[in-house]
Amino acid sequence: MAAALPMESNPETMNRYLQKLGVPSKWRMVDVVGLEADALHWVPRPVLAVILLFPLSENYEQHRAQQESELISKNIPPPAGVFYLRQVLSNVCGTIALVHSVANNTNKIDLEDGLLKNYISDAKDLDAEGKGALLENSANILQAYKDTVESADQETEESGPVNHFVTFIHRDGILYELDGRKSSPINHGPTSPDNFLEDAAKICREFIAREPDNIGFNVVALVPAQ
Repeated sequence: MAAALPMESNPETMNRYLQKLGVPSKWRMVDVVGLEADALHWVPRPVLAVILLFPLSENYEQHRAQQESELISKNIPPPAGVFYLRQVLSNVCGTIALVHSVANNTNKIDLEDGLLKNYISDAKDLDAEGKGALLENSANILQAYKDTVESADQETEESGPVNHFVTFIHRDGILYELDGRKSSPINHGPTSPDNFLEDAAKICREFIAREPDNIGFNVVALVPAQ
């Protein structure tokens, strides 16, 4: 299989891609321009998912290793009802982040027949590794992103800093971080539909605080179209 293109943290591109995958246009990604209360106030509600783009670094890798060690030592089982997949290929974390955002909100998003609805149906009984392998063997889903970029006549940078996407969702009163490079969803404690964006923003600020010398962060949210 040809290598996947790295995804831009660009709502316009993401929305074209989501529509190719069968997400109705009544749902869309928007920029979260700031992580403080006054900026969050302008984000349309309800917020179904938050996606953070951040630079991979030694600090992050150390933090990830510590979280992995804690997950293993506590033998925490994966949370029931959370659609979670592992990443194997490089450059697919953006697609995984979008899939995590939509697949965990199919009770609100009425997916059209097509690539993503078929994938979620086929993957529902697989474990995280199986879900990841199925996605990364779904050439049509990866090709749809290439088609999206090419149809917009955009160039995608494949060099420069290595960035990564993670998704935050609200499920059964808990804020979860879904990162395909981790062995399980990360439980960040209680949240609610009304406070989800603010609680996710707090975790995003923690990511940024670990990287005082980096500016390569971007946040988008899945919200209803206005």
